Amino acid sequence: MRSTEGTGCADTTTALTLHINGERQERTVDNRTSLLDLLREDLRLTGAKKGCDHGQCGACTVLLDGRRVNSCLLLAVAADGTEVTTVEGLADGEALHPLQEAFLAHDGFQCGFCTPGQICSGVAAIAEAAEGWPSAVTPDGVPDGPVELSGGEVRERMSGNICRCGAYVNIIDAVREAAR
Repeated sequence: MRSTEGTGCADTTTALTLHINGERQERTVDNRTSLLDLLREDLRLTGAKKGCDHGQCGACTVLLDGRRVNSCLLLAVAADGTEVTTVEGLADGEALHPLQEAFLAHDGFQCGFCTPGQICSGVAAIAEAAEGWPSAVTPDGVPDGPVELSGGEVRERMSGNICRCGAYVNIIDAVREAAR
């Protein structure tokens, strides 16, 4: 940490340790740095996109300890000590993640700008449904087990991710296939 002793100012940087895509990363960052900016500008992981920079489009979605977050809204200092997975970290070597494969098989993208966020969000949506987390459209309240990912379930769970090209039908098909 940069010392500001005797200046009357609070520290403006913080030393962090994150595990990003399975690799330990130690960085000192300005306290105002978003996780998205740390990923893109410092670590050169450009899969997560800066779309709206207001948490409205989902293009910056990454997984934080397995749960999806809008990385443009999360300060990097809040992610200290966590496991961050970006779209670059989903594949197992040369083998793509099943949802990445399904996106290819179903043409779940057009321009591709939103695709990394869509895929990270889809991975989390599948995990949430498998763990029995209900959504606003899950019938009969809280289920006793995994939630079946109908088209309506996928639409609801992916509603925070916008595709300006309108590839939603194919995205829904890809998520449903990967969930099976």
